[in-house]
Amino acid sequence: MTEIEEVHPEHEDAGAEAVVSRADAWENGDGRRPDDDSGRGVVVAFGQTMKMLRLRAGLDREELGRRLGYSASTIAAFERGRRIPSPRTIDKADEALGADGLLRLWKDEVERAQYPVFFQGMAQLEKEAMELLAYDTLVVNGLLQTESYMRALLTMRRPPLSEDTIEQRVAARLARQDILDGEPAPLLSFVMDESILRRRYGGREVYRGQLEHLLSIGRRRTVTLQVMPLDSAESAGVDGPFTIVVRQDGKRFVYAEAQGTSSLEIDPARAAVASSRYGVIRSQALSPQESLAVIEGLLKSL
Repeated sequence: MTEIEEVHPEHEDAGAEAVVSRADAWENGDGRRPDDDSGRGVVVAFGQTMKMLRLRAGLDREELGRRLGYSASTIAAFERGRRIPSPRTIDKADEALGADGLLRLWKDEVERAQYPVFFQGMAQLEKEAMELLAYDTLVVNGLLQTESYMRALLTMRRPPLSEDTIEQRVAARLARQDILDGEPAPLLSFVMDESILRRRYGGREVYRGQLEHLLSIGRRRTVTLQVMPLDSAESAGVDGPFTIVVRQDGKRFVYAEAQGTSSLEIDPARAAVASSRYGVIRSQALSPQESLAVIEGLLKSL
C-alpha cells in the first residue's frame, strides 16, 4: 500500500504538489505485491475480454497467435491473465479481432498493471518526460538494459520471481525504452558508477552485449552517457542513485529506489536541490567521450 509519509506545512495549500510519497516495494515469492490484486484484476478482465472476442471471431489460439506473432501458448497466457501484452500487441489484437477499439480501451490500465505498484507513477512520468537525468550506482539503468541483461538481473531476485512475472517485467522494461525513440526526443542524461560497468552480470556474452549496447546508445545525439570513475576522490552522489524527470510543463520530480522502498519527491524545492546535485555529479564524472573510451577499453579486454 502506498503510504503518504510527509506533507510539508509550508506547502499545504499546494495539495499533491507538496507530498513526498513512499511506497513499500516488497514482493512475495510469485513476484506480486500483496496489494497488487487490483492490477491483477485488470489483467484477468482484459484476458477474458480478449478470449470472448477471439471466440466471436471464430479464431483458435493458434490462428490469433499467427496474426499477432505469438505462439498459441502465449495467447492462452494473455487470456488467463498470466502474461501482460504490450500496448502494441493490444493494438494489433484489436485490429485482428475486429474489436473496434474495445481492447484499446484497456490499454492504459493494462500498461500500468505490468509495473510493480511502487513504480507505476514513475513509469507514467517517463512517458511525459521532456528531460530525464539519472544517476546509477548498482546496475545499468533500466532504460539502457539489453533484454538478456534484464533477464539476468530478474532471475537473481530473492525471493525468486515466477517465470510469468519475469516475462511481464521484461516486456514492461522493453516498452519503457520507447522513450529513446520518442518524437520529439527527450533529452536523456545518464551518469553511472564505473563499478556497474565492471560487474559481469549474466556472464561473459550478456556482459559483452550490454557494453556494446551502451556504446551504441551513448553515441546518440539525444543521449549523454557519463561514467563516474572508481578512482574519483569526490562524488556528490554518495547518497545513492536517483532519477530526475522534467515534464513538458517544466515541473520536476525525483525518484529513488533502494532495498524494498521507493520515493517520488514532488516538492519543487527539493526537486531543485536534487537537480543542482545532479549538475555537480555530472561535472565530477568523465566526459561523454572519455566515458565511451572506458566502455571500449572494457570490451577490448574481454
